[in-house]
Amino acid sequence: MINLKGLGVAMVTPFNADMSIDFESLKKLTHYLIDNGVHYLVVQGTTGESPVLSEQEKLAVLDTVIKENAGRLPIVYGIGGNNTQQVAKQLAEFDVPGVDAILSVSPYYSKPTQEGIFQHFKTLAANSKLPIILYNVPGRTSSNMLPETTLRLAKTCENIIGIKEACGDLNQVMHLIKDKPMDFYIISGDDDLALPFINIGGDGVISVIGNGLPKAFSNMINAALNNDIITARKFHYQCFPLIYHLFSEGNPAGIKEVLKYYNITETTVRLPLMNVSATTKGKIVEILNNL
Repeated sequence: MINLKGLGVAMVTPFNADMSIDFESLKKLTHYLIDNGVHYLVVQGTTGESPVLSEQEKLAVLDTVIKENAGRLPIVYGIGGNNTQQVAKQLAEFDVPGVDAILSVSPYYSKPTQEGIFQHFKTLAANSKLPIILYNVPGRTSSNMLPETTLRLAKTCENIIGIKEACGDLNQVMHLIKDKPMDFYIISGDDDLALPFINIGGDGVISVIGNGLPKAFSNMINAALNNDIITARKFHYQCFPLIYHLFSEGNPAGIKEVLKYYNITETTVRLPLMNVSATTKGKIVEILNNL
């Protein structure tokens, strides 16, 4: 059983000025995260700009992270979409040593019914050699996977082992935690809600801010999981002012400014994303200076 408690980081994909992948910065980022206490790595989620990478580029990024990680941390890889048969085929053919689980987003754009979402993931589970973490992010998919659907999948499909829940509704999360199987992971998809999420029984977070502030955020997550609320709250409010600005003009443009500040990567993003404005950059730098 893969251990997904704690801080997972949805890694950015660094780019050179010519928009090619900056593999040296990717190596640097991998070591930066491992050396600063994160618990697992998530490759090619939305923060990795997966929609604008070719399949060959995605696998090249994954291969680099696997080699630099050298088996130290679990690795979760993103494979998802709204073409059920195509995603199922990808999963059936996916065989990369060093990957421990798959993160798969609820079907976007199509706005399926709850039964459609259930049948989608049931099909993926039947075709995947690896355990699957569901990803519910209504703000991006335009549909909300309800707790009843998630719990039905958890109890029906043995290799669906958890959910990254980014609904932004702690009431919905509590319904999940109350009725979930004992070994089913409930993982926050929102950095700003990670602390309350754990306080009501969640298992941790798959984080964006963890790219830039892995030590402070892992300290917060560890303290929260150990029921040290005073310490957890201190680190939460240390990181909290930055979180809004990371997402105010699109992810991962904001977090790449943080990584540039710490000399980990450049700020380049691929269209249709743009770099943050000078105003937002100034606010990010001001917060980091105060940290």
